[in-house]
Amino acid sequence: MLGLLAGAGAGLIVGCGDDSDKTATPSGSATPTRAAATATKTPTATAQTAASSTATAAPVACVLTPALTEGPYFVDEMLNRADIRSDPTSGAVKEGVALRLALNVSEVGSDGCTPLAGALVDVWHCDALGVYSDVADPTFDTKGQKFLRGYQLTDENGAVAFQTIYPGWYSGRAVHIHFKVRTSPSAAQGHEFTSQFFFDDGLSDQVFTQAPYNSKGQRDTRNSGDGIYQQSGGQLTLSPAAEGDGYSAQFHIGVQIA
Repeated sequence: MLGLLAGAGAGLIVGCGDDSDKTATPSGSATPTRAAATATKTPTATAQTAASSTATAAPVACVLTPALTEGPYFVDEMLNRADIRSDPTSGAVKEGVALRLALNVSEVGSDGCTPLAGALVDVWHCDALGVYSDVADPTFDTKGQKFLRGYQLTDENGAVAFQTIYPGWYSGRAVHIHFKVRTSPSAAQGHEFTSQFFFDDGLSDQVFTQAPYNSKGQRDTRNSGDGIYQQSGGQLTLSPAAEGDGYSAQFHIGVQIA
């Protein structure tokens, strides 16, 4: 299986359990430098930013990424797409502040890092109001809808890019995005690594002043109060930069294949 982080010493790379978190209820070796987590402006909420299906290869640093819980809302939809904002059946696009997520995946070995080509990278998260697609929950039922879910295969540089929206929040959790890396669609045949990305609370505060986020009210959990964030040691916090009417963020995922 993909090697999990043995301790808190692994580092962050480039610049919605616990979701065991079935108790959290959605409603309605060089050490790299991390870029600042805030942007110079607050982009407006939009569903119109064009998606990009390619990512630029980022410099590789050989450090492991902490593994975190999958949570209760993973659904293996096998939707191969770069823009995950829409429901493929209805065509409805989720509103929110645009977020372009560029990821690079590398295998960490004793003699360095190697880009992991052909890996399946899944991304899934809640919408601006804290709702996940294709699940039945005590507070919502979105079975049959597939918004804000998708996967891509890494290129020869281990790179993928997703167009999505800045996630909202739900009770008991800090703002986050789930991701999974698989060397084969079948867990029995390949290797699997699962974790979560987080956001600076100050940036989330800015985003959540806008519609549709502001209709949900005041969130109840910040990073400091989220046990899963604490397990990450802050090493999985994205550093978004302003890009057009939204943000873009990069992250290098280092995995160890046993």
